[in-house]
Amino acid sequence: MNETQTKDACLCLENQLCFPLYACAKEVVRQYREPLQALNLTYTQYIVMMVLWEFGEMTEGEIGKKIHLDSGTLAPLLKRLQKAGYINRVRPEGYENKLILSLTSEGENLKELALSVPPQMQGCIPLAEDELLLLRDLLNRALAGMDKNRR
Repeated sequence: MNETQTKDACLCLENQLCFPLYACAKEVVRQYREPLQALNLTYTQYIVMMVLWEFGEMTEGEIGKKIHLDSGTLAPLLKRLQKAGYINRVRPEGYENKLILSLTSEGENLKELALSVPPQMQGCIPLAEDELLLLRDLLNRALAGMDKNRR
């Protein structure tokens, strides 16, 4: 391989780590579409709901940090969740820039239906259980490292 071929190899799609990550993430989100239609949720709305089911009332900023979304992306999504009747969005008096999010009773009840989603998704990534756990751990480590570098 000559020097030009070696340089050009860095631009070959098959040599990229980012492409299979992107393509896999896109495919997994696509596979979530059908189970989440029954809940009237998109994948991103589903992860917001999972955070609220797990942690309860939170600010918009706290949720954004947990799911790695900025306010510009998160705000319209939260408005749709509120319109669907799943969450409350409240600005505390005197805190114009703070938005507190909490589940409505309908949002709480949705959790029961959501329990059916993980079993439906099991097997969507064709890897052995130990490989899936390793992949999750590696991705979480990578994400934590990237978060550190952003600060």
